[in-house]
Amino acid sequence: MDYDHDHHYEQKPRIISTVILAVFCAILGGLIAVVIIPSVYPQNDILSGGNKVILHQGETPQITATAGTGESPVVKIASTLGPAVVGVANFQSRGNIFGTGGMMEAGSGSGFIIDAEHGYLVTNNHVVEQAEKLMISLADGRDVSGTLVGKDARTDLAVIKIEDTKNLKAVQLGDSGNLKVGENVVAIGNPGGKEFARTVTTGVVSATDRFLMLEGEASFNLIQTDAAINPGNSGGPLVNYSGQVVGINSAKNDQQGFEGMGFAIPITDALPIIQQIIEKGYASHPALQVNIDDRYTEEYASYREWPAGCYISKVQEGGAAQKAGIKAADIITSINNVKIGNSLELTHQLFKYKPGDIIKVTYFRDEKTNTVNVILGEIRSE
Repeated sequence: MDYDHDHHYEQKPRIISTVILAVFCAILGGLIAVVIIPSVYPQNDILSGGNKVILHQGETPQITATAGTGESPVVKIASTLGPAVVGVANFQSRGNIFGTGGMMEAGSGSGFIIDAEHGYLVTNNHVVEQAEKLMISLADGRDVSGTLVGKDARTDLAVIKIEDTKNLKAVQLGDSGNLKVGENVVAIGNPGGKEFARTVTTGVVSATDRFLMLEGEASFNLIQTDAAINPGNSGGPLVNYSGQVVGINSAKNDQQGFEGMGFAIPITDALPIIQQIIEKGYASHPALQVNIDDRYTEEYASYREWPAGCYISKVQEGGAAQKAGIKAADIITSINNVKIGNSLELTHQLFKYKPGDIIKVTYFRDEKTNTVNVILGEIRSE
């Protein structure tokens, strides 16, 4: 999604509650340009040579309990993965009571080293948003400066580079597509900042196909886990019992009465975006190249006796939608026969394709339903 509104900076896992969702939806009253990222890139392409940057993975062994000792795999996971987990402090200029400015820590989150040789680490976009300076706390006690390689609000992902690569250790990535409901997982991060650095919590995979109405997270089928995810855990790894990172912790349900509902971005889906950011400094996204007005709600549609969907307020001149004959004031009701109720649902469906793909778009105009083929365009993250 290419959002026209300002994204509120968060230092903690993104929280899903009645109040926050209400505020989020209100913010979305502005115009939203609909875009999304490619979804299918073979992992071998990401980690192989050619002209691509090679992500030099850690050589984490397959971790299992030591036979006869009764020792949990979590003990080895903590000692093996812990050194690859970092703290990310976001510093911004803030005025004080004397009217003078200064750089102050506005928030903090977590991250993990994905390439020790080049000093690349991964975190969430909302951890680094609006940062003027980034400080990275390493497991050996060092605090080093970090340079933002690139960030992408549409997928809530960001990559940071640190120049001093001495004694860095990288994680090993797993295949989140192989996760099973009920499988044991471990979350590692810095809840509350450096004081509780590399906190380890355990749980299971509660589900693998959750959809959240949050910018960035809406792009994915998220992993749900009951491993404790607390403020400051954002950007930290979710790890399987083989010691491989399978997700990036990014959100939790903090609504009163709910417990044990954390959410992580699947690493296999995130890796293509991470690779693009490392190589180019931005991520490339497919796009309908239209603006959506989310003030068009299901209630309003019912009042007008129109179908639920996405109201197009503007089409980009020469863009994908205009070339297919779609106009402003049309209402998109489905993508490849999947019903669409709002802009984030539209993003979620477009996520399954890539620029240049042909999709079938159904829309409502002048009391009639029409269907056209659209060749998806391209837009880049900022």
